[in-house]
Amino acid sequence: MSHTEVLQKVTIHFAGDSGDGIQLAGSQFTNTTALQGNDLSTFPDFPAEIRAPIGTVAGVSGFQIHFGSVEIDTPGAEPDVLVAMNAAAFSKNFKNLKKGGTLIANESGFDKRNLRLAKMDENVNPLVGINSSDYKVLRVDVTALNREAVKDLSLGNKEKDQSRNLFVLGLIYWLYHRSLEPTLNFLTDKFQKKPEILEANIRALKAGYHYGETIEAATRYTIEKAHLEPGEYRNIVGNEALGLGLITAAKKSGLDLYFAGYPITPASDILHFLSRNKNFGVKTFQAEDEIAAVTAAIGASFGGALAVTATSGPGMALKGEALGLALMLEIPLVIVNVQRGGPSTGLPTKTEQADLLQALYGRNGEAPIPVIAANSPSDCFETAIEACRIAVERMTPVILLSDGYLANGAEPWKFPKAASIAKITPPFAKGEEYQPYARNENLTRQWAIPGMAGKEHRVGGLEKEAITGNVSYSPENHEQMVKTRAEKVAKIADTYSPLKFVQGEDKGKVLVVGWGSTMGASKVAVRWAREAGLSVSQLHLKNLFPFHHNLEKSLAKFDTIIVPELNNGQLSKVLNQEFSGQIIPLNKIQGLPFRAKEIFEEIKKFA
Repeated sequence: MSHTEVLQKVTIHFAGDSGDGIQLAGSQFTNTTALQGNDLSTFPDFPAEIRAPIGTVAGVSGFQIHFGSVEIDTPGAEPDVLVAMNAAAFSKNFKNLKKGGTLIANESGFDKRNLRLAKMDENVNPLVGINSSDYKVLRVDVTALNREAVKDLSLGNKEKDQSRNLFVLGLIYWLYHRSLEPTLNFLTDKFQKKPEILEANIRALKAGYHYGETIEAATRYTIEKAHLEPGEYRNIVGNEALGLGLITAAKKSGLDLYFAGYPITPASDILHFLSRNKNFGVKTFQAEDEIAAVTAAIGASFGGALAVTATSGPGMALKGEALGLALMLEIPLVIVNVQRGGPSTGLPTKTEQADLLQALYGRNGEAPIPVIAANSPSDCFETAIEACRIAVERMTPVILLSDGYLANGAEPWKFPKAASIAKITPPFAKGEEYQPYARNENLTRQWAIPGMAGKEHRVGGLEKEAITGNVSYSPENHEQMVKTRAEKVAKIADTYSPLKFVQGEDKGKVLVVGWGSTMGASKVAVRWAREAGLSVSQLHLKNLFPFHHNLEKSLAKFDTIIVPELNNGQLSKVLNQEFSGQIIPLNKIQGLPFRAKEIFEEIKKFA
C-alpha cells in the first residue's frame, strides 16, 4: 500500500522532446497547483529551433515548477523530481537532480536509437546503473501503457503518442494529490471539435492517474495551502500580466490602447494577448518589421492614443532612430524590451539582462529616455502601469525592461481592485493660445491632438525652437533644448516612492543590489545569509534611469555592494561611474536565471 508524506515545498522538472507536450503538461500542472492554493514559481525552457532535432540534447524542452505551502521566490535549483521522457532529457538534466530525489523515466525513450541520438553509449542503459540508495527510480513504459489506454481509437501511433504527456501528468497528479478536473475542463474546451483527440487525451490523463494507484510501493505527497495574504488570486504569466497592465493603464488614462509589434521571441505573446482583448477597446497592428511597428506607434501617439510597442534586443536596435524621433517630439510612448540572449540572433529562447546599456545609451545624440524594469511575472502588471503613467504624464518615451524568464514564468497574483489604482492624467492642451514647447513646472509640454481647434503645430525630427516648436538651427537653442530635455527626464525621479530595502538594515557590511529578474534568487540568498547571522541587506532597483535621489546615500552606508546580473556587469559599470565604493559584479551569461546558492556563496566572501 502507498503511504502519504506531508512536504512544505517541491521542485519538479518535466523534460522531453519539444514535440512531447512538455510545456502543456507543465502549464496544466501549474494552473492546477495554483487552484489548490499553493505558492509557486515556474521556469519554462524552450529549444531555440522551431522544429528542434528529435531525440537530441539540443532539442530538449523543459519546464520546472517550484511550489509549496511556504513562500516561493524562485523556480528552484536542484529538482526533487525529474520526469525524463527520453535519453536526451535524462542526459541534460539528471546531473541537476537532488540526491535522494525521484527520477520518473519513460523506458521506451531509452532504446538504442534514443541513446544514440543523445550521444550516449547505445549498449548501456543509464537507468540500470543508478544507485538506488542515491535516487528513487520509477521506470514506466509510458509509450506502451498510453497506447494500451487508447488502443481502440481510430488514431495512428503518432497521434496516440501525442497524448503521452497527459499520461505522465496524470501520474504526477496522483503522486501529489492534484485534482484532474481543471485539466479535464481545459481539454474539453480545447478539443471540443475533435472528439476522438479529446477522448484520447482524457483516457491518457486518467490512465496515468490510475497507474499511480496500482504502484503499491509508491509514496504520495501532500502540500498544504500556502499562507498568502487574503484576497482573490489567479495564476499569471509575465507577458499576460504586462498586457493586463497596459489595458488597465489605458482605462485609467481614458485613452485608447494602440499596440504595434513585429513578432519576436520572447515578446510575441504580448501581441497575441492584446489581440484577443479588442472588447476593451484595444487596437493591435502586426507590422511588417520593427521600424514600421515603432513608427506606427509614434503616429498613434500623435493621434492621441496610449501607444505601445514591444520587442527584444535585436528589434530595439532597429527601433533606435525612431526612439530619437519620439523623444524629439516629446510624446508618450512605451517601448517594451523582453530581453533574450544576444548579440545578434543569439539565444532567442534563453533569458538574459544584457540590454541595459542599450536602453540607457543606444541612440544617437543626447537622447535620455526613462528606463524601468519589472522584477517578477506579477510585477509586470504594476510596472506596465507605471511605465504608462510616466510616459503620459511626463510626455516622454519610456523603456520597460522585462526578460525571457519573467515573460514565460508564472506565479500566483493577487489582482487589485480597480479603485486602488490611481488615475493617469494626460496633459491635454488647454486655453486659446497654444505654444507646443511651452512647459509647466515639471518641464512637461502640453499634448495637442489633431483636430483641437487652434492647436496646430509642427512635428518632425529636426531640432525645435524653445516654446514655438519651429525648426531651429541656432547653436544656443540646440544646447538649451538638449539640457531642457535632460532636466525634464531627471525630474521624473521626484515622483518616485521612498527607497525601500527588500530585506535588512539600511547600513552594514554587504548590500546586494539587483534589478529585474534577479529579485527572487537574491531574496532567497539574502534570507539564508541573514539566518546564518551575516550582516547583509537587499535593495532592488525598479527605476534604472533616472536613479532614485537617495540611492547614493544608501550605497555609501555599506562596505561592499554585490550586483548580480545576467550579463557581463552592465549595472555594475553604471554604478561605478556614478557612485564611489566597492562594487562587486556577479555575472552569469548562460541563458539561465541565477540560483540562490550562487548569490549566497558570493555573499559569504564579503559578509
